[in-house]
Amino acid sequence: MNIAVFGLGYVGVTAAACLAQDGHRVIGVDVSAAKVAEINQGRSPITEPGLSELIANGVRTGHITATQDVTAAVEAADLAIVCVGTPSGADGAHNMMHIADVTRQIAVSMSSLKHKQGRLTVLYRSTMRPGSINEIVVSIFQSIFGEQLNDRVEIVYNPEFLREASAIHDYFHPPKIVIGTADGRPSARMTALYAGIDAPIFVTGYGEAEITKFVDNSWHAVKVAFANEIGRISVRLGISPQKVHEIFVSDTKLNISPYYLRPGGAFGGSCLPKDVRALQHLAGDLGVGASLIDSLLRSNEAHKRFAFELSEQGLPANARILVVGLAFKAKSDDLRESPNVDLVGKLLRAGHAVDVYDPFIDPARIVGQNLGYAYVYLPNVADLLVDKTYAETQSYDLVIDLNGQSKTLNVSTSRFLDIHTLTGHITPHSQEGHSHAGNRARRRHVA
Repeated sequence: MNIAVFGLGYVGVTAAACLAQDGHRVIGVDVSAAKVAEINQGRSPITEPGLSELIANGVRTGHITATQDVTAAVEAADLAIVCVGTPSGADGAHNMMHIADVTRQIAVSMSSLKHKQGRLTVLYRSTMRPGSINEIVVSIFQSIFGEQLNDRVEIVYNPEFLREASAIHDYFHPPKIVIGTADGRPSARMTALYAGIDAPIFVTGYGEAEITKFVDNSWHAVKVAFANEIGRISVRLGISPQKVHEIFVSDTKLNISPYYLRPGGAFGGSCLPKDVRALQHLAGDLGVGASLIDSLLRSNEAHKRFAFELSEQGLPANARILVVGLAFKAKSDDLRESPNVDLVGKLLRAGHAVDVYDPFIDPARIVGQNLGYAYVYLPNVADLLVDKTYAETQSYDLVIDLNGQSKTLNVSTSRFLDIHTLTGHITPHSQEGHSHAGNRARRRHVA
């Protein structure tokens, strides 16, 4: 393909060199005359291992040229890649000035090229806030092309995952390829662009693709901050941070895995809250600032509140609700610090009529600290529990799955919410609702 790369900074120059290595003809575009001149002389304007050789080879074979002329680059291109910077603004948000400017230049240049046939695929790699493609990029192209937009332009968002000092290797061996399109369907030119590169490919809508770099980079920051806080605590205790790290990363079943990284319910149970509090106390006792660890329980409380607010959306007053799963984990009867107990309590205090289905909980068998927690935070827990037969003969305004056990039920409801995966949907009300008080006498506890 003939590809124009807009923005000859770190990402743009690397992309241009690697694309040329793949056999594409690349035109680099930048406002800097110095950068353009360097590339045309076969030199890289940035320092990155192996990049100078690729640039020199690309220029020598005619696969790489550079220009300041936007219209000339657009005229020759089948695909345009936008790699301009999105630096932090004064308020912390990305400054989208360069994105808006280069988008308008591309749109105006295309508009002036009446003879240019076919659609130009315009691919954005710059990190930007979710919604930016629709709110800024599409809006600018729409203002130029109006109803002809889809005939002239295919807009794609495709974040990059390049690390400095290993960028060339990362380009050809990415951890994943994320492609955001208007309808979430594959793009023929993007398929051709990545032919031969072996990596998981995710084709999705713009929003999911746009937020990917935010999630990845924030997670990397969390990992560094967490490791350093544990390092500080270890040093103060006189133990080896390196050995602690070695032990920690050896566990790829839980510590380094997707298991705890799935969005869903808040954490709870007998271990996590207790041990986080103890580590907070230990850090404070040692005089170690551990802000990330200190924030964990506050974040968890915020997530409990979020689950309640999500459940309340669109609910009528005094709604009939079935909560599926009371223990913090399925197939367990452990109610200690279960966020599910917290949610049921909030729903009851909000005036709703709540039934709870959890086949693994028998009130008669709750003992010890489990018993104390359950009856302190949910004194009427025995009166709330219903069995499968009872639940399936009722009609509910809302069914909430808290630990993944709803698959075993066939319940009539107008709305289903899976806190376990943070998803939900509206369903037709298949039968009339009944008075909660009138049905209380027919309740049967799980045995």
